[in-house]
Amino acid sequence: MGQELQTGAVKERVKERVAWVDYAKGFCIIMVVMMHSTIGTGNAMGGTGFLHTLVTFAKPFRMPDFFLIAGLFLPRTIGRDWRTFIDRKVIHFAYFFVLWLAIQVALKDGPSGPAAVAREFAFGLVEPLGTLWFIYLLPIFFVTTKILRKVPWPLVFVAACLLETARVNTGSTVVDEFCSRYVYFYAGYMFSDRVFALAAWVGAHQKPATLGLALWAVVEALATFVPAPFPAYPNVAAMPLVSLIAGFAGASAVVVGAVLLSGRAGTQWLRYCGRNSIVIYLAFFLPMAATRTAIVHTGVIKDIGLAATLVTFAGVTGPLLLHALVRNTRLKFLFVRPRFFHLAEGTPERGARPRAALLAAPEA
Repeated sequence: MGQELQTGAVKERVKERVAWVDYAKGFCIIMVVMMHSTIGTGNAMGGTGFLHTLVTFAKPFRMPDFFLIAGLFLPRTIGRDWRTFIDRKVIHFAYFFVLWLAIQVALKDGPSGPAAVAREFAFGLVEPLGTLWFIYLLPIFFVTTKILRKVPWPLVFVAACLLETARVNTGSTVVDEFCSRYVYFYAGYMFSDRVFALAAWVGAHQKPATLGLALWAVVEALATFVPAPFPAYPNVAAMPLVSLIAGFAGASAVVVGAVLLSGRAGTQWLRYCGRNSIVIYLAFFLPMAATRTAIVHTGVIKDIGLAATLVTFAGVTGPLLLHALVRNTRLKFLFVRPRFFHLAEGTPERGARPRAALLAAPEA
């Protein structure tokens, strides 16, 4: 009985530890869907709405926080043997990338014939299609970090900061996004203890944390809505070095906000979105596009902000509904990697989920 109570206490501590991570991921994935929905709806309807303001506000930290969170749990797994590491950090994501690339290409280019589908699919393997670049980059980040783990961390961190500041623009999504995003992933990995320490402090000091979050919001608004003194940059937050600071400040703010929201009444839906963040990321393009097309073609909604809100709602809830419908059917392979596509069983970690766990598992 004593051992059972101890095990239960450990599980409860682990649950509390990662709860805010799910909230942070939920917030970020909604911001990502909102960005694509709002820009697409605005372009289709020929204008802007109130959500464009929120999208602009979130731009400096939307993806930095996502990548920082992705690196948080890497210290737990980076010491695995290469075979197991490749299986869980490369093949795992490669499976879903190839699968959903095929689905997107089939839907987009299917009417043009098999040749067009094959050509677009081959191109997508080199230049990720649409929203899939995130899970294309994750395995590259994982492997890069494992290779560099013996290199003194200040050297890697400074180099990553310089890459972000350099504004690399080769025309390749993979190269350009690697240069601009790796610093946040590496920071999540290298400074994970400090991120969790920040979360613990916020949990114990909610009033000053709330005040700090409000102060950050004011500074963030000024940085994103005040024009830059140089015409090459749309606002102050987009300027070199400032963007790096804004990215880390915004990522920290999301952590603070996530901790403050954790466990609050009426917020469990946000945690659910976070636990299934990559499920949403993989599939939101279809309900988003379908809803936007229906709104534009019918003309029943004239307000662009309202239209973008409905498109965002469809983009978030559609994948969750699809996942709920297929999770216990033969179509579960859409979100669960079949055992056939596992490279090695490896040695499971204590408390690890089954190998067929959902893609959105926090430690993934």
